[in-house]
Amino acid sequence: MTITAAKLLADDTRAAMCLALMDGRARTAGELARHVGVAASTATEHLSRLVEGGLLVEARQGRHRYVRLSGPRAAELLEILTAFDPRPEVKVNSLRSHRTAEALAFARTCYDHLAGTLGVVITDRLVDRGVLDEDGLAVSDAGMAWFAGFLGEELTARSRRPVARACLDWTERRPHLAGVAGRALLRRFVEREWLVPRETPRALRLTPQGREALGDLFDLELDAA
Repeated sequence: MTITAAKLLADDTRAAMCLALMDGRARTAGELARHVGVAASTATEHLSRLVEGGLLVEARQGRHRYVRLSGPRAAELLEILTAFDPRPEVKVNSLRSHRTAEALAFARTCYDHLAGTLGVVITDRLVDRGVLDEDGLAVSDAGMAWFAGFLGEELTARSRRPVARACLDWTERRPHLAGVAGRALLRRFVEREWLVPRETPRALRLTPQGREALGDLFDLELDAA
């Protein structure tokens, strides 16, 4: 699959479509066609190849065809490849694009966990406190107790997905927390409205209550935006 995936993602249009799905949501072929600026027929052809290659899966609802990433492994592959790409994901040629780039760099979803500067800083704090072991970001015994106290439930591996793993951040070039633990943290941050979605896909805004809560929880000085 790796060779096939690499060939599929070598095309800029297909890569852009996949990156647009990195927030974990499903989108129609028409939405993705408009996002990357191609004809609907062209988008359909590209999406069919991505589904055939295993990077995307599709679901039909009435006349609409929805596609999404096939799962965490596909998201991890995209994040790693983007981290090694010297080209920025967003072309900064206007004030608006500059703000978009800043928003994505600060906090964004990486499929179903937190990425960007905020994600990396929180991961560092969890390592410093012994919640995560630095080598591979495994959750320590003390960390399992910390997560249970914060989440109100035990962390358990589901199917083949690990409890925790390192995911290379494409803007920071350092790891942030992924896996079941990363997903659980982001879900709790969003549930408590410490982080809320921006208009820009994947970008997250830190709310005033989030600045205070995350600052206290992880001993951070943060600015709400």
